[in-house]
Parts: sequence; C-alpha cells; structure tokens
Amino acid sequence: MPAPADDGPPPVTPDGRYLVVRGRLWRRANPALAQERREELVAELMSARRAKGAAVRAGDAAAREEARARVDRAKHALGERGPVWWDDGAPDLNRHLVSTTPYAGWFAQLGG
Repeated sequence: MPAPADDGPPPVTPDGRYLVVRGRLWRRANPALAQERREELVAELMSARRAKGAAVRAGDAAAREEARARVDRAKHALGERGPVWWDDGAPDLNRHLVSTTPYAGWFAQLGG
C-alpha cells in the first residue's frame, strides 16, 4: 500500500514510534536521545553509508562489511534497531506492512 500521495515527509504514527514508507513501518530514533547525541549518531550513520557505497563501488568486501557494521552500530545507538525504546510492552512492528498492524485504520484515514 503506498503512502499518501504528496511529496512531504513520511507520515509518523500517532505514538511517534514509526514512520511509514511505501506502506511499511520503520522504527524511528529514540526521542529521549539528547539532540547533540542524536546529531552525532546521524552524522556517523551517514558517514558509514557513504563508506559502504564507496566500498561497494571499489569492490572491497572487507571495507563493505566494516561499513555495514558501522551502520548497524549507529542504528542500534539511535534506537532504530535492537531493543525497543518504549517501555509499555507494545511489540516491535518494524518493517511490518502498516495494513496488517493496529495502525491500519489511522493510515487509511490519511489516504494510504
């Protein structure tokens, strides 16, 4: 199911846990992170992604794997992977189709 038809930012679930891209939920960063720390982690994530792309273009498998590990560490530190950052016992629906989750009705109201 596609996202609502506009060029704005992806919709964010009412509880702030996920954003929806091409009909799929993606976990957002932990909002409890200090802004400065979040910015550092995002900068590291982008640097690691650039390094991965360069390694792929160069055909350097070892560098690609190191860059992938850097991406994974940054995503864990941001809270986008690993244990969930909320504490109410709600399951992690990361990468689920929004139409198969409790967010389906909300998303349908957006035109998704």
